[in-house]
Amino acid sequence: MASESSFYRVLHEEGLMAHRGHVRPGRSHSKPRSHVATGPGQVWTWDITYLRSPVRGTFYFLYLVLDIWSRKIVAAEVHEEESMDLAADLARKASTAEGVRPGELVLHSDNGGPMKGATMLATLQRLGIAASFSRPRVSDDNAMCEAVFRTLKYRPGFPRRPFASLDEARRWVADFVAWYNGEHLHSGLRYVTPNDRHERSDDAILAQRRRVYSAARKRTPRRWSAEIRNWFPVGDVTLNPPRAHVAA
Repeated sequence: MASESSFYRVLHEEGLMAHRGHVRPGRSHSKPRSHVATGPGQVWTWDITYLRSPVRGTFYFLYLVLDIWSRKIVAAEVHEEESMDLAADLARKASTAEGVRPGELVLHSDNGGPMKGATMLATLQRLGIAASFSRPRVSDDNAMCEAVFRTLKYRPGFPRRPFASLDEARRWVADFVAWYNGEHLHSGLRYVTPNDRHERSDDAILAQRRRVYSAARKRTPRRWSAEIRNWFPVGDVTLNPPRAHVAA
């Protein structure tokens, strides 16, 4: 007779605590490398989400590419299938439209088939774009795209019924992208639009906002229990920051 811990000690010493059975043992995955964007066109992230179609059980697929520094949607397309060829074509068109030069850009995604397909990876290599991937089955490694998808699907105008056609879905997404980039005052950007940030006009906008708030506080100090809101521009943006960076 012996205690449970003694039996485990003996099993360890005899090498009998190895994984047993036909199930593959679990593997740990290190956190993906951090990437810091100090301006637009340096780090993008992209993903695919489902949009309901008129046929029950089938979907349209929204491909969306986001610049993490400005939160600007630099490309968005709706298709009837998930495909690495469509993803590669979108990456090519987006990099051309934004004037990305080889060696300047990191493109982050999850581990889906269209993201890691041979055509997609070959296209990125040809364009000089570095590929970055999330850990398997870890959704918050690609949290920025998920946040945009949530904004899209919780918009008051997002249809409760399925989209009647592919053209209707494409029109709705195009309208959303125009609103998101040009009108949406993004809380993560000190309430300027992604276009303002992308074009670097947020400095002037926020400077004017600081002057207005400072003047208002000076006129009626009793209405202010503390300093005015932080209206200085957001600094660098880090994709997958280290834990210490997050805590700071």
